[in-house]
Amino acid sequence: MPDAIWIGRDEPLASLAETLARHASIGLDTEFLRERTFFPKLCLLQLAAGDTVWCIDTLRDAGRDGGLEALVAPLTAAVPLKVIHSARQDLEAFYLSVKRIVAPVFDTQIAAGCVGLKPQIGYAELVKTVLDVTLTKGQTRTDWSRRPLSVEQLRYAADDVRYLNEVAERLGARLKSLGRERWAAEDCAALADPLLYEPDPEQAWRRLRGLHQLAPAAQARARALAVWRERAARARDLPRGWILDDAGIFKLAVANPASREAITTALSLPKAMNEALANGVLDALHQAPAEDAAQRELARDPRPSPEQRALIDRLAGVVDARARALEVSAEILAPRGELKALALGERGLPSLGGWRREEIGERLLAALE
Repeated sequence: MPDAIWIGRDEPLASLAETLARHASIGLDTEFLRERTFFPKLCLLQLAAGDTVWCIDTLRDAGRDGGLEALVAPLTAAVPLKVIHSARQDLEAFYLSVKRIVAPVFDTQIAAGCVGLKPQIGYAELVKTVLDVTLTKGQTRTDWSRRPLSVEQLRYAADDVRYLNEVAERLGARLKSLGRERWAAEDCAALADPLLYEPDPEQAWRRLRGLHQLAPAAQARARALAVWRERAARARDLPRGWILDDAGIFKLAVANPASREAITTALSLPKAMNEALANGVLDALHQAPAEDAAQRELARDPRPSPEQRALIDRLAGVVDARARALEVSAEILAPRGELKALALGERGLPSLGGWRREEIGERLLAALE
């Protein structure tokens, strides 16, 4: 297969879009950075169709003729199919650049799990398993925003899409032979939900671990701080932890400071917090609701009783037995967290809907009786 075609930031993409539209499937991958930002900074877009690979410099001005908008049509049309490995972060990076969702998608990691391979199998391992091709992995810590990119970097980037279409073809054939095309199709279709890439800031508190250990009033303050942090991080395009880390949220929620100086003391900071951030913290603490639906949700004891733990174990046995019969990982049928939720009374779970309802959901519901 020939080397990748490099498309610089000043080169238009309209002709490439026309070329892509003529293919049945496109391999897609991205390289991005987000160590210093809230949003992923898209640095490189790799595409493969037929025998050609393109590496596109995405550090371009959106308003120019060469902007990524030229690629929206083929990347969002019903045809071609977009083949991506472990697609979620790549889809997020592209969506946040152009506000459009790449679809339809065939996620080779999802498909691999459906045919009995490891659910979280990496791309290099999958290529080796399916095609017996060994990929060189030496650029995992590369700063993809630096220019020019080296020959080694470009080769690595190209290899990340070079084999995607062939892998997808092999996996698709295996899915068909097993009668599991619906499995992969449903799970891949779920990737088109915009809330995956722009979650509601009001739900940011759900990221906090250990929230149940706080007193109710402190829980409310922690939730308010998490929502404020999410909005502040987005507005400043900074990592959440650079605004305020989780430990800081818990300290402030417990201390409930009423001044900038009290914030500094509660967080043991060497100097006073930035005034704008401090005002945001104080406003969030002041506006923390005393009682709402989220607080009532948190008030429910999340710890299973001995009877519920026994039920979880019984449900896990049902899942394990079915997974062995299907020769797949139990994780793709119903992860342990869902079994706990099921035992605690929740019913709107993935394992009870879609293709999983037939394969495992009905069995789980029967085990509850």
